[in-house]
Amino acid sequence: MELKLNGKVALVAASSQGLGRAIAEQLVREGAYVMITSRQEEKLQQVKEELERLGTGRVAYHRADIMNYDEIKSLVQATREAFGKIDILINNAGGPPGGTFEQLKDEQWQQAFELNLLSYIRLIREVLPDMKQEGGRIINVASSSVKQPIPGLILSNTFRLGVVGLAKTLSMELAPYNILVNTVAPGRIATDRVAHLDEMNAERRGISKEEVEAKAKQAIPLQRYGDPEEFAKVVTFLVSGASTYITGSTLLVDGGMVTSV
Repeated sequence: MELKLNGKVALVAASSQGLGRAIAEQLVREGAYVMITSRQEEKLQQVKEELERLGTGRVAYHRADIMNYDEIKSLVQATREAFGKIDILINNAGGPPGGTFEQLKDEQWQQAFELNLLSYIRLIREVLPDMKQEGGRIINVASSSVKQPIPGLILSNTFRLGVVGLAKTLSMELAPYNILVNTVAPGRIATDRVAHLDEMNAERRGISKEEVEAKAKQAIPLQRYGDPEEFAKVVTFLVSGASTYITGSTLLVDGGMVTSV
């Protein structure tokens, strides 16, 4: 299958580690030109050097805090200056803190809104002028909580669903421009974020992290956590030239964990 990603320009948010980095890596392997970004400049420089050794693609980096609109604008402009245009946007952000409704204050709600929903809105707004000219692909990375809420993660449960509503609406509004918009929802993928949540869960329940992991794997039909590369390959297909008739969809990459139809 020809993915037709050679020379395509992708902006991948939160890409110095975890799922964002895995996505950037796959795109570079397929010959895309990739802008990576996060708040950690030293880490970005290291990742750039590592990714440049992987394939025919090109890599640039620009430090940005995606909770700051001015920095988002600078990031998008830096991508245009580096590669001339933007064909692909991967919206991605770290998860908000855990907690129950009664534990969380207005400040935490506001921060989660700005990180996990408003940043996506702003990035899409800024890249649209490029994509409306020749079409494009937008992927919003969410969570399996959009299908099955996760206890103790009410902030994620709330704002990730907002991302789904955003993507579904935009898939209709932007279809005339050949811009495909989809949401990809990871389950328990072996990232630092999931390890942190397992540690929190273990502490709350008074058991070991290994026991938490074992029980979690029992609830996954494939009996294991996913690898970031597995998730990234799904995203890479959806933004590629091989995917031309999928838009407005929410795709779970969870090993069968979510039991809803």
